[in-house]
Amino acid sequence: MIKNLALKVLMLVAVTALIASCNKSRDYKNSSRATGWKMNSKEGGFQYNPKAKEQETGPGLVFIEGGTFTMGRVQDDPMHDWNNSPNQQHVQSFYMDETEVTNLMYLEYLDWLKRVFPPEDEQYRRIYNGAVPDTLVWRNRLGFNEVMTNNYLRHPAYADYPVVGVSWIQAVEFSNWRSDRVNELILEEEGFTARNARYEVKPGETFSTQTYLNAPTQTYGGNDSITKGGKRSASLAKKSKDSTNLYVQRKDGLLLPAYRLPTEAEWEYAALGLVGLRNYNVYRGRKKYPWDGQYTRSGKRRSRGDQLANFKQGDGDYGGIAGWSDDGADITAEVKSYEPNDYGLYDMAGNVAEWVADVYRPIVDDEFNDFNYYRGNVYTKNAIGEDGKVKIVTKDSMVYDTLSNGKIIARNFPGEIVQIPVDEEETYLRTQFSESDNRDYRDGDKRSTRYYSSFSDFDSEGESEDESKRMYNSPKHLVTADSTGTMDRSYDKSASRTTLIDNEVRVYKGGSWRDRDYWLDPAQRRYFPQDMATDYIGFRCAMSRVGSKSKKGKRPRH
Repeated sequence: MIKNLALKVLMLVAVTALIASCNKSRDYKNSSRATGWKMNSKEGGFQYNPKAKEQETGPGLVFIEGGTFTMGRVQDDPMHDWNNSPNQQHVQSFYMDETEVTNLMYLEYLDWLKRVFPPEDEQYRRIYNGAVPDTLVWRNRLGFNEVMTNNYLRHPAYADYPVVGVSWIQAVEFSNWRSDRVNELILEEEGFTARNARYEVKPGETFSTQTYLNAPTQTYGGNDSITKGGKRSASLAKKSKDSTNLYVQRKDGLLLPAYRLPTEAEWEYAALGLVGLRNYNVYRGRKKYPWDGQYTRSGKRRSRGDQLANFKQGDGDYGGIAGWSDDGADITAEVKSYEPNDYGLYDMAGNVAEWVADVYRPIVDDEFNDFNYYRGNVYTKNAIGEDGKVKIVTKDSMVYDTLSNGKIIARNFPGEIVQIPVDEEETYLRTQFSESDNRDYRDGDKRSTRYYSSFSDFDSEGESEDESKRMYNSPKHLVTADSTGTMDRSYDKSASRTTLIDNEVRVYKGGSWRDRDYWLDPAQRRYFPQDMATDYIGFRCAMSRVGSKSKKGKRPRH
């Protein structure tokens, strides 16, 4: 009996040791879970970065943990728009600017453009001019506002005020520029590019994140060196410890995702600041403002009666009586003048309304999608040349667009990769999408119209034979400019147009210094042409979160 017991003990010890050995061998930090081969070995194993950390928070951003919420409102709509019916949506975690983009931030962008693409060069003149905000938005036929027209953008007194006079298109271009500058600095600080290389660039030799990732040898104009002090030095530093012994790749986890405009769902979710409130009314969409409560004045003992946002309080009343109870601003206010919401975001109500990424439609089609909802997808791909390499925009291959207001802007910058619409190679037999431009999908395309018929109303090319039968039959203006800059404006004079809604109008959210408190509700939504600007619409940037939903990492197992 004793021998049997001893034998059982030995067997138990052996099994325990075997399990421990197996568990130890199943540590896949340095070996492949698929093949067992060694990873990152000098002999040629697959190279990846096992020490990659979770995504860093980019400059100016705060983390917004995603979740579900009721988008839209359930209260009456005195404007009778009925364009924000409540619907349940879920957004992934993301990052958002804690404040609106300020004049100082935008001036840094303009300064960079002026240095890299000098306006005195005829080929680059339109790049800078196309990015300058429209300061004339402050003018009023019966108002004395020239002090803002002349000073608001550039005077240091307004440096930390939100930038206005910026169109949706200009806001997108600023976001793209910001993405490249942030990643360019990361590469320099990590030693993958030469120190101060970003200051030594010439027109056409600018840094582009997508060019670096897809064709690194074409970064900085394809020159592997820069001129500094009369000597040539490598602009792309060779660093032996990175995964490729030369260039950073996406799999290294070093570069940040792109800065961009937030989607409408993201903006509304972030503005509500639901992280600190968990009651039923809030969850079901009955929270009225970014702060807790049903009023625009503070109910706290120390600040009771103070306004919580910058908005128009009544006819001829843009701030209140001077002194106590004044909201502290008549036009825009300096950012961070009011308390942030529970996410740490400032001015999500009042000050300036803000552009979001979405194309406007009177409905949110939650029946088709309720996850990361966004209307505005136009899918593109990198253009490939006959040599099999990606095409890079050069000084002579830049493309300019003439907007409906006559302003000329650059569609792309030298150093970027040429983009073209996706074709049948990407859409064939796919169920998620069938074409490049999806802005009209289920609400504006020919299949959405009451006149749709697959065999009579449309020609062999699939285009409507009667444009007036489109669901959104908006004016079609034609504005062009010749090589001398002379404008040819052909306005649509058709009497059959029925709406101003088309694929070039974008949503803007939040109330502004010009709006009554009704518009402070994060659910409210309005639209404006994407190539026009006002004195009350600004913007802030967002960035997608990659990896775990929470910054805390994995959830504990129970």
